[in-house]
Amino acid sequence: MSDNDDKYPTESGRRRFVKGVVGGAALAGVGTTGAAGINLATTSSGAGGGSTQAMAIENTAGPAPRGMPQIPIEIDSEGYIKGVWPEVGEQTEAGVTIQIAETPDYGGSGVTYSSEWFQYCGVESYAGIQPDYESENYFRSGANPAYTWQQDTYSEGDRLHVDDFSDYREWGNGIGDAGVGKPATGTWRSQDADDVIPIQVVRSERIEEAAQDDPWLQASTDQGFIAWLNKCTHFCCVPGYKQASDAARFGAENGVYCQCHQSVYDPFSIVETLFVARPRPAE
Repeated sequence: MSDNDDKYPTESGRRRFVKGVVGGAALAGVGTTGAAGINLATTSSGAGGGSTQAMAIENTAGPAPRGMPQIPIEIDSEGYIKGVWPEVGEQTEAGVTIQIAETPDYGGSGVTYSSEWFQYCGVESYAGIQPDYESENYFRSGANPAYTWQQDTYSEGDRLHVDDFSDYREWGNGIGDAGVGKPATGTWRSQDADDVIPIQVVRSERIEEAAQDDPWLQASTDQGFIAWLNKCTHFCCVPGYKQASDAARFGAENGVYCQCHQSVYDPFSIVETLFVARPRPAE
């Protein structure tokens, strides 16, 4: 089978089915990647986890069961961009006290922001997802940035800065329309950690406009910047905004596109999702 045999453009009218788990007996054996494709409301044992509501960039096409979770951001007094981590506390479950990271009514939005938003695809075992992991929470450029402008501007580990996105109203790279938004890829809460938490950031006028009358976006975005955990909810691949030349075949030239199985996300449409967060490993 060629690389293109399993890729059906939206306009073809063909419905794409993903070979995978069938039947209740098979579900019992689902591991980290398979569980990412299950969007059910139930409970799970361990440190945290269970039925979780999260704000996410909307999944609009492909096999992904839901959107990727948004990361609230703030810009410090020097212009560096960071992801906000929820407030760390303790709660008792079945007589056992565990640490949690959760902020009720985040920024007066009415939304409860929790680290459980990010507990899927094995990320729940990453050091940076542990509530008490010590981090300054800045977004940092990774080892192999996806964009030429970012390669020319940053070295690995450099903090992302608002000034480097000043041309966001005009920026383009030949994929889709110019001026939709300027992106960067990076890492979050991953300094001195074995596992890297991948993130994507976009600065766009669309976010500035949407935040004017949306309490959640007013609280979770800043100066047109929005960010999300960049792990596809289908099989845990790392998608990209304006990274793949074939994205237009699937209507994703101005969105986030996962080349693995053609899932598409809209970073300018933020929706509430319900899924089963995986428990963090017991300490």
